Amino acid sequence: MSEASSCLLIGRWRIVEADLWDRDYLDLVEPAQITIRANGHGEIAFGTMQAGLDLGYSTSMVSFTWAGCDEMDEVSGDGHAELLDEGTIEITFAYHNGDEAILKAKRETSSTAC
Repeated sequence: MSEASSCLLIGRWRIVEADLWDRDYLDLVEPAQITIRANGHGEIAFGTMQAGLDLGYSTSMVSFTWAGCDEMDEVSGDGHAELLDEGTIEITFAYHNGDEAILKAKRETSSTAC
């Protein structure tokens, strides 16, 4: 993968949709979001899950492993996010030995490069 500086996904994204959960669940604790930083790290939070991301970059995609907690239980997994033609991102988010979800996110309008 190329350097983070050429990655179009750097910034904060608001998760607005998921195939496994409704919007009320996504925003249960705080507004659902994913933050992709240029330093190889980021965060994701939705529902009761919060996790840190370790990132790999290309121009229009990031891959990641993640670890965090969900309802006070340690959880981990992997995934990737890809920039779509309409300017949103599609996130494939997989729990280790568990569910895999597809999330959609829109760039936060106040987002700047992290």
